[in-house]
Amino acid sequence: MTKNYPKVSEEYQKAIDKAKRKLRGFIAEKGCAPLMLRIAWHSAGTYDANTKTGGPFGTMRHAAEQAHAANNGLDIAVRLLEPIKQQFPILSYADFYQLAGVVAVEITGGPEIPFHPGREDKPEPPPEGRLPNATKGADHLREVFGKTMGLSDKDIVVLSGGHTLGRCHKERSGFDGPWTANPLIFDNSFFTELLAGQTEGLLQLPTDTVLVTDPVFRPYVEKYAADEDAFFADYAEAHVKLSELGFAEA
Repeated sequence: MTKNYPKVSEEYQKAIDKAKRKLRGFIAEKGCAPLMLRIAWHSAGTYDANTKTGGPFGTMRHAAEQAHAANNGLDIAVRLLEPIKQQFPILSYADFYQLAGVVAVEITGGPEIPFHPGREDKPEPPPEGRLPNATKGADHLREVFGKTMGLSDKDIVVLSGGHTLGRCHKERSGFDGPWTANPLIFDNSFFTELLAGQTEGLLQLPTDTVLVTDPVFRPYVEKYAADEDAFFADYAEAHVKLSELGFAEA
């Protein structure tokens, strides 16, 4: 499907470019790339393709959405980003939060991700309960990512590889620990760890282990564990799809 991206002004595009530079320095200094990727994902992941509601449209700025159980800790991301956002009043929160996610991947060694500006902020957050539940299995992942968001099995697996960044916090999710030995480096180690089995000190959620046990998901895990370039190429494509759910549809 061809996207019909809105045309933004030269002033707006310059603000995007400058904000990206500011975000690079800030995220590197604070070491907060995982949190920035999480706010981008959790903003976009509320999209419902059936009702055309939710999605990456800046509603995470509202305390009501930050209070959703799946968003525990994202008030920190909002608070960290706000001083930079105030420097660029022309930018929508929708674009700004998604731009932070792109920068988070790039500065930790991941692929360059194309960014198309022009998202408009929506006034109301989506209802709670649209994000995936880490305690469930393959059917749940396909329900949330496939039927609701409109993403593919390949997208599910490759986006899960974003867990190469960051860790779970007991007080936020009930789970504790990093997925990989280097949680501030974006690489394919999430997949190599999955295939290696449970390693002491590293985390594998139920929604992670199902990627190995499901017969459709597993070949993608094996592909990305063996070929980081393939993972990067497919991840960049899937990240764009996620960050543009409901945006610029033809």
